[in-house]
Amino acid sequence: MSHRFHSTVLREYDIRGIIGETLSAQDARAIGRAFATLLREAGGRKVAVGYDGRTSSPLLEEALVEGLTASGCDVVRIGMGPTPMLYYAEASAEDVDGGIQITGSHNPPNYNGFKMVFQGRPFFGPDIQLLGKIAAEGVWLDGEGSVETREVMDAYIERMLQGLAGIDPAALASLRVGWDAGNGAAGPALEALAARLPGEHHLLYTEVDGTFPNHHPDPTMPENLADLQALVAEKQLDFGIAFDGDGDRIGAVDGQGRVIWGDQLLMIYAEDLLRQVPGAMIIADVKASRALFQRVAECGGKPLMWKTGHSLIKSKMKETGAPLAGEMSGHVFFAHDYYGFDDALYAGVRLIAASARLGKSVTELRSAMPAMINTPELRFQVDESRKFGAIEEVKQRLSGSGAEVDATDGVRVSTDDGWWLLRASNTQDVLVARAESDSEEGLARLVAQIDEQLELSGLERGPQAGH
Repeated sequence: MSHRFHSTVLREYDIRGIIGETLSAQDARAIGRAFATLLREAGGRKVAVGYDGRTSSPLLEEALVEGLTASGCDVVRIGMGPTPMLYYAEASAEDVDGGIQITGSHNPPNYNGFKMVFQGRPFFGPDIQLLGKIAAEGVWLDGEGSVETREVMDAYIERMLQGLAGIDPAALASLRVGWDAGNGAAGPALEALAARLPGEHHLLYTEVDGTFPNHHPDPTMPENLADLQALVAEKQLDFGIAFDGDGDRIGAVDGQGRVIWGDQLLMIYAEDLLRQVPGAMIIADVKASRALFQRVAECGGKPLMWKTGHSLIKSKMKETGAPLAGEMSGHVFFAHDYYGFDDALYAGVRLIAASARLGKSVTELRSAMPAMINTPELRFQVDESRKFGAIEEVKQRLSGSGAEVDATDGVRVSTDDGWWLLRASNTQDVLVARAESDSEEGLARLVAQIDEQLELSGLERGPQAGH
């Protein structure tokens, strides 16, 4: 029995589709069979399975478990929870060899998908294509696996609280924090966590609802932080934290309601971490501000700019032994005193810890950052067949121009005005551009350079593509 997936479903970092259109229970079963086959061939046997709060998740979970057991893997069901709880179940249990979370992340309610971890490493790119090949050929192992249910939430909460170890509880007693779970899968875990944190905590939308009735759970979009900003203002809280739909990305606002972007959060975490691990390497993606890389260096750390994509960053951390990494999109990875996966709840705990250890409020830390003027992420549709070619052409043209170019992931060009970036998305038929300067005039000149390069490749920064 072979199985073919819809052409759009097997993506760079995960598997994702639209329920009833491009993704079905049959797909979930085939993923289970193919993943189990690969894991058994690598000497593994036991897989943890979790799922998010989407209405389609229980159905997919059941089919996935059927597929895994039919190919001879034993399944540990951990139930509904945030993606990092699944990562925790895989990382902390000695008898578990792999993990699969059913989640549509921050996509609209009718999407769903799968994020996977394989013997302690991210499972992405060629791994995902291999699942498709095994399914298409129907060459999976047969077997009869067992199924057990494990309660991991309490142990997960307990483990996150260790992020405050060594800090005087009295220093945290007066803390007042707002949290917005956005009706995503992190809600129940957040309730359990907040109940045990020192200080006063005000929670929004912790009830899991796969239709996301209050706002879309993507904390990188400023409009989705409006309710959190209102809560912080109304209750005069110290700061606020928001999560995406599956709890692996963090958003934050300070006591004045100013957004603290992913790279700015990383500046706070880096300053705290480098006091504990002097000289450590800290990784950020190519979209991050120049101010971040400069701040890491000022604090005595080694900044490393790397490719965008949570799986790519996690792999680079493993390779370099970096204790901390982060992305503009709000994925933050702590390998220092933790497991190295992206966990927004734990990142919330570490923000409380950093503020206490640095002896400054989050608002003070945010105020001390240089004022940068930047574009939002500019995304525009480009034919799939052209997107990587166009970037290559830009590289070629710039190579002879004396421009300062970093080609880690696309093209990042630094000038006296600041920097601009042009890269191809790994997950969609879009090019992504961003620019940052310390003046409006400088920013205009940088954006003009992007437009000039696009025009030379017969493209234009036309209508914005959604994500």
